[in-house]
Amino acid sequence: MATRCPWPRPLSLPGCCLLLLVLGSPRFFQSHAVEVDVKDHSNTTCIYAKWMMSFLIKYETNSSEYKNATLDLKSTNITHDRSTCGNKTHAPLLAVQFGAGHSWSINFTKTNETYQGNIISFTYNTSDAVFEDAKTKGLITVVVKDTLPPVQLNTVYKCHHLDSVEVANVSQFFWDVTLQAFVQNGTVSKNDSTCEADRSTVAPTTVANLTTTPITTASSPLPTTTSKPVEKPLTGNYSLKDGDKTCLLATMGLQLNVSQEKPVLVNINPKTTYVTGSCGNTSATLRLNDSNSRFIDFTFAVKNTSANTQRFYLKEVNITLMSSINGSEPLDAGNNNLSIWDTFLGSSYMCQKEQTVLVTEELQIHTFNLRIQPFRVQDNKYSKAEDCSPDVDNFIVPITVGAALGGLVALVLMAYFVSHKKQRNAGYQQF
Repeated sequence: MATRCPWPRPLSLPGCCLLLLVLGSPRFFQSHAVEVDVKDHSNTTCIYAKWMMSFLIKYETNSSEYKNATLDLKSTNITHDRSTCGNKTHAPLLAVQFGAGHSWSINFTKTNETYQGNIISFTYNTSDAVFEDAKTKGLITVVVKDTLPPVQLNTVYKCHHLDSVEVANVSQFFWDVTLQAFVQNGTVSKNDSTCEADRSTVAPTTVANLTTTPITTASSPLPTTTSKPVEKPLTGNYSLKDGDKTCLLATMGLQLNVSQEKPVLVNINPKTTYVTGSCGNTSATLRLNDSNSRFIDFTFAVKNTSANTQRFYLKEVNITLMSSINGSEPLDAGNNNLSIWDTFLGSSYMCQKEQTVLVTEELQIHTFNLRIQPFRVQDNKYSKAEDCSPDVDNFIVPITVGAALGGLVALVLMAYFVSHKKQRNAGYQQF
């Protein structure tokens, strides 16, 4: 049973908080905007917030595999009973409960000049139907420090840009945020403080540092002008640690091929990508997060090919595209029936050429300069690599041709010497 964090006792009665649910834009998930006006006993507003949020949770199934589940806030079954204005011993708390026993909260602190979020707590219930095949049933709580920068008092914080917080196997997504804690005199301020992400982008849906190039298909008309060739993605180096020891190494250039409304190629930029995941003896997961809106999970497994031989391989890939690409819908897709990048346990797998990993009919991954070792990493270095079959074939073909030519030359020489010897013997017999 997971330990739940203690909740501060509410100061106000349930009726002292006003919760409005407004149908939100389906820009990322089919979530709903939540608008909360927290009031004290005198019916004076102390916290005002309106925001969109969604959750992506990785959980273990009864078959010891891992799946992703998405939790969105729906327009029904949302309560706010635990929101409170705080007192001398308890910090102000913004809290919502939704669905089948799920809840989310954030408390706030302040100085003489600023306020900011402090601790985010999220509890999800794996007894919910969305976790139908979960191995562990019950309430699980994750707690993380909020990364919201300090905001001047009597100022409303606004951020339309997608932001995310990751802890354990949970990714929390927030966007279209309007927030003011420690509201003065019960009146929400007209002063705004815009997040840096909104100030640095032209539009909220624009994702920086991602190269997006349209693809011309057979059914599409040819462009009237010559388009710039798609550049290969930059090669990134990624690693995971178990304590102070490296347990997974990965080197690759990644390119997504999305073919929903308008087929496009998306290069993943390693300079804006950070890595999380998990290591194990028989299963390992590498999660890449590019610009907080693209998540790629690679899950590796170990198999026994004989009594004394073990090999690892890529078993599953899951991709979540939180924002649209050229008008396409947000996407959450995966393929858990893969058997590629196969090599001996204790070795690394390498393939310098472009490879394609089929996720769905609408989504593929192209890899470049690939090298991966998810198990038994020694001294923070790759072990001896086994090349992918296309590269091996390139070596085999010239060797085979060379051997055949060598054999042909040998046969010609043998025929020449035999013929020459017969001629000499015939000459001796004439005498």
